[in-house]
Amino acid sequence: MRSFILLLAAVAAFSPAAAAAERPRDQDRAFQATREGRSMPLPMIERRVLPFMGGADYLGPEFNGRTYRLKFMRGGRVIWIDVDAASGRIVGRSGE
Repeated sequence: MRSFILLLAAVAAFSPAAAAAERPRDQDRAFQATREGRSMPLPMIERRVLPFMGGADYLGPEFNGRTYRLKFMRGGRVIWIDVDAASGRIVGRSGE
């Protein structure tokens, strides 16, 4: 029985879920970048972009370390807005 428990513990330790838990999440990377002064806080970025997206539903952000990618939906189409994390400047749009 003890060896079975050890086997289960080993499988759990090396499972994809355990590996994913060790990778930093977008929100953790964004928090760290903001703390280090490499990025504006997400609410500030959102306040800059949302007024330009009238009529679109805001679905949420992604963060890759240097840019935020904000996802919107309008008329059944997905719109991505890429924003420089440090300056808050819109650097790209796709899906329109």
